Amino acid sequence: MEQALKSLLSWWEVAGVDVPDIPKAPPRRRPAAVKAKPSKPPVANPTQAKPESPNAAPQLAKVKTLDDLSKIIAGFDAGEISDHARQSVFARGNPEADIMIIGEAPGRDEDIQGKPFVGKSGQLLDKIFASIGLTEEAFYITNVVNWRPPGNRNPSPEEIEICRPFLDKHMALIDPKIIVLVGGVSFSALTGRTGIMKNRGQWTTLTVNGRDVPTLPIYHPAFLLRQPVLKKDAWMDMLALRAKIDSL
Repeated sequence: MEQALKSLLSWWEVAGVDVPDIPKAPPRRRPAAVKAKPSKPPVANPTQAKPESPNAAPQLAKVKTLDDLSKIIAGFDAGEISDHARQSVFARGNPEADIMIIGEAPGRDEDIQGKPFVGKSGQLLDKIFASIGLTEEAFYITNVVNWRPPGNRNPSPEEIEICRPFLDKHMALIDPKIIVLVGGVSFSALTGRTGIMKNRGQWTTLTVNGRDVPTLPIYHPAFLLRQPVLKKDAWMDMLALRAKIDSL
């Protein structure tokens, strides 16, 4: 373009026409450097950003009595499970009894009254034990989890883990001669095994205070209310329990 203009002006200059000087072309501007956009920080892996579970160990170190344990549980922040519950549920029965019964988790009635197994399931459980001559004076009963799970669902593995130190301390303070695990959740939580249907009525052992304690898994009474035909199995389990008691 610039060369063609020079040629044209030169022709007019030869023809006697005054021509202006060709202005120098402005220097070409370099394209502005494109600023790199700052990269977004990597998204943290949710599995690596989990908040720490509530830890009961520091408080349990100073627990000497059942009353101490009950007070610590009542004031403990267990996260969602305790936030949604009316109150903690500790135990009922005779703490001097040889038999410790461990259920799963509180339900609606237990959440209201603050005691385990006081609703329809608990009433049936009392009748089951009464069938072999055991009243509340003959056993002590608690749960794997001390608060009613939201929506009355089963407790999650994380919730069981949070409550496990309380249960271990509870068992150590009671120091039972026989343990009865009521339902699949308690059986799995304390033995690490699954399958209450195939394991009910089969004696196993749990270690308490360094001692092997004979342990009997049985159906949960809520399950028996839905499947009354299985009450015959519950009766057989009670006969096995009675025989074990009589052998002590």
